[in-house]
Amino acid sequence: MATMKVLEIMSNSDKSWEEAVKNAVKTAAKSVKNIRSVYVKDQTAHVSGDQITDYRVIVKITFEVEA
Repeated sequence: MATMKVLEIMSNSDKSWEEAVKNAVKTAAKSVKNIRSVYVKDQTAHVSGDQITDYRVIVKITFEVEA
């Protein structure tokens, strides 16, 4: 039986929510091994005038802990 842990991360992108999620996983992978899934908990955006300038996400990253 595997032991799993969940890490909550905030991330952003100036292009899209999808890229913000990819940035979160990429950043987490620098210090966490065995990432199994990512769950998008929340999405927000910063708007300036009539343009979205920053896409933000809060994600939960699940990873397997090695015994």
